[in-house]
Amino acid sequence: QLQLVESGGGLVQPGGSLRLSCAASRFTLDYRPIGWFRQAPGKEREGVSCINWRTGSTNYADSVKGRFTISRDNAKNTVYLQMNSLKPEDTAVYYCAVDARLSSVCVLLRNEYDYWGQGTQVTVSS
Repeated sequence: QLQLVESGGGLVQPGGSLRLSCAASRFTLDYRPIGWFRQAPGKEREGVSCINWRTGSTNYADSVKGRFTISRDNAKNTVYLQMNSLKPEDTAVYYCAVDARLSSVCVLLRNEYDYWGQGTQVTVSS
């Protein structure tokens, strides 16, 4: 009965910033990987970043390293994706996902994740 709700998307100019949120309910995130994925029109859904709730282990796609930061808030059961120095190629629908299996790490492979939110649109344009 896990439910994921993304928010924080919108329109931003190149070089700007956005902070995405993924709120989870009816499920414990402890020892679970939580990932952010994105899908642009005509493209495959790709991994952006992930974090393990317990260990804090993270991974980032090469295209976003140094610009995006993933974090978590235990009290709110929420994962965030801080996106800085945004580029037009970052334009996509961003999805939050949870791997139900216990783990000490996380991976950016979409077929490893079991639960998905509905997505939030991010548009980077002048």
